[in-house]
Amino acid sequence: MTSCCSATPRPQNRASDGHDALRSLPVAIIGGGPVGLAAAAHLLERGLEPVILEAGRSVGTAPLAWGHVPMFSPWRYNIDRAAQTLLERHGWTAPDADGFPTGRELAEDYLAPLAALPEIAGRLRLNMRVTGVARQRVSKVRDAGRGEQPFEVRFQADGREGRLLARAVIVATGTWGNPSPAGASGLPAFGEREAADRIRHGMPDVLGAERGRYAGKRVLVVGSGHSAIGTLIDLASLAAQAPGTAVLWAARTADQARAYGGGAADQLPERGALGQRLRHLVTSGAVELLAPFSVDEVRRGADGSLQVMGLEGWAVEVDQMVVATGLRPDLGILAEVRMDLDPALECPRVLAQLIDPNLHSCGTVRPHGAFELQQPDSGLFLAGMASYGRAPTFLLATGHEQVRCIAAFLAGDLEAARRVELELPETGVCSGSRALPGAAGSEAPSPCCAPPVLQVACCGPKPELVKETTCCGAGTNRATAPAEPAE
Repeated sequence: MTSCCSATPRPQNRASDGHDALRSLPVAIIGGGPVGLAAAAHLLERGLEPVILEAGRSVGTAPLAWGHVPMFSPWRYNIDRAAQTLLERHGWTAPDADGFPTGRELAEDYLAPLAALPEIAGRLRLNMRVTGVARQRVSKVRDAGRGEQPFEVRFQADGREGRLLARAVIVATGTWGNPSPAGASGLPAFGEREAADRIRHGMPDVLGAERGRYAGKRVLVVGSGHSAIGTLIDLASLAAQAPGTAVLWAARTADQARAYGGGAADQLPERGALGQRLRHLVTSGAVELLAPFSVDEVRRGADGSLQVMGLEGWAVEVDQMVVATGLRPDLGILAEVRMDLDPALECPRVLAQLIDPNLHSCGTVRPHGAFELQQPDSGLFLAGMASYGRAPTFLLATGHEQVRCIAAFLAGDLEAARRVELELPETGVCSGSRALPGAAGSEAPSPCCAPPVLQVACCGPKPELVKETTCCGAGTNRATAPAEPAE
């Protein structure tokens, strides 16, 4: 299903305005992960010149960091169309579309071959860490002539500082390297930093390389997203093999409906099965659920053990902690360009209404692209997981659609930029309690977590609020984006 309409007023395509010298510059892509490489493929397909700046020694450093983790989305959702076309032109054979890659397989079987292609390799700059982005010769406060100046992308490589001038910038840095702390307030819990040697963020390889760290130990997992769920399941498997291993789960809310997911109703069966496996482990006692548990303080014992205390009165003693409380963007490199971000989610303001977990507990997000992602400094875009800020809902295919749209926009093909070319499977769970408009009584719950749908009459500039509420956009093209490690 496709749609000609965007949910937001149309910006002008100013990225192609200005002098010929500006239009002749490349598009800078910050980040050599799946979305950054997909952006390069789409730009090349449009006849535009990309330059990819990657801080790591190889592409796909984030998927390699969670390389042991199998994705719950099959290959068909993880390979970008333009990238696949480019690969197949050089004889590459795609993996089984219905197979489920691990992070390492995603990096080694797809991203590495893509990066090695002559079209990409000559435009890829590894070991190049971006330190800042600005408009050349124009400070952040100056308006006059701003759109006529190129972007100046500063970087460090081999201990030296350099610059790249660009007509546009796509920020696809992801969020994997910037995990949220255990503290329920968003700040580190008291003592969390001092106990860093016993705390692991993200998804440790508890059944493989890090088995010795957890076998026979009492382990507390903090968080309720898919990273926490996968870790709990692996720890329960370890406990069945290694006597003395105990698995505790600290969840900030008492209701675990979202964590347990949609089960058989989830159109990604592997995703639906994760939550159901965890439910069984909790019911059977293999995982001890502590909820609600808002971590407030971590104290070191004389033997090195940790006493973890919560605001609700919890106090548990454990040997190790795994903190999987989400991720957040590090947008410090964008301090000298003009940004319009949601104050809570730290994502593009227009996008926030589509992905706010307070409104969209089912994880269903309408497709979006250049129109929602462009920042006030024309030609600057956030894409991929970085565009979602602190929202815990994202799939790779969503990022692929974002950069397809951005590339079309930069090429001046606004019709293609508005066109939706994405439809993803539903999660099968919706736990919202929003009151239906016009419902009798203010406490009447809505069966759907979605807010009223914004519609634009054939991409017109004035969105109108539809008076009826649809169930997460039922009947419209929509994108489902669960919290799967992606970048």
